[in-house]
Amino acid sequence: MPEFCRSQRHDSPSTCRVKLPIMYKVLQNLRRSALILVIIGLAWNLVETAIAFWATLQSGSVALLAFGLDSIVELVAGGILVWRLQANKDDHNEVSAEKRAQKLLGLTFLLLAAYIALHSSANLLGWLPQPEPSPLGIAIIVASAVVMTTLYIAKMRIAVRIQSWSLRAEAMETLFCDIQDLAILIGLALNALFAWWWADPVASWILIPFLINEGIENFSGSDHHEDDNESIIRRVCFEINCLYGIIRCRATCCEA
Repeated sequence: MPEFCRSQRHDSPSTCRVKLPIMYKVLQNLRRSALILVIIGLAWNLVETAIAFWATLQSGSVALLAFGLDSIVELVAGGILVWRLQANKDDHNEVSAEKRAQKLLGLTFLLLAAYIALHSSANLLGWLPQPEPSPLGIAIIVASAVVMTTLYIAKMRIAVRIQSWSLRAEAMETLFCDIQDLAILIGLALNALFAWWWADPVASWILIPFLINEGIENFSGSDHHEDDNESIIRRVCFEINCLYGIIRCRATCCEA
């Protein structure tokens, strides 16, 4: 029996055979939509990387440099997802591609966390020039927050429908880009208003625990089981309604 039929507990095999062609067509359309979203994200990341690096040269901001490097990591993650979404669709190859994509995405989280930790520490210790206020940097970060929020919501919705943990992981990188935008904006604003240069690298540190946690979970695949088709729905529901655990939720949050 096909994998889809095995996941539908209340459908008989005959009913499932009728539904299967329709579901495959829907799945193809969702994959195409996900691919379009990833490509849009790649194009935007190219733009913001160029602007962020130019603004970094003008201001010496470690947070803006981290922002630009985060955009490069997102470019890598987006490339992994493009490969994943175009992988062979038979059951064996699809599961294998999903696992490889998730592990690679986990590595991108960990690499980004390591860079931000090292660079921010060097800045706090006075080994790097103190950053100057950057209006251009603030403008690109605000624009990025708007774009990335839209992409995050759209990617998460599709990730649930196609049961893709790798797409969810890439969407989480998009969310972390939003969180980083907020941290950097706070740091740059404090530096511009009060000349608190240390707020810039400190703001970058806020992201590190989230990146490490997400990197470990994706690389190990320890937060879900392959045969639990509802697990990604519960997880995404929790992340959306509970703001990734930042706020407390009711005990019945996202109960199926």
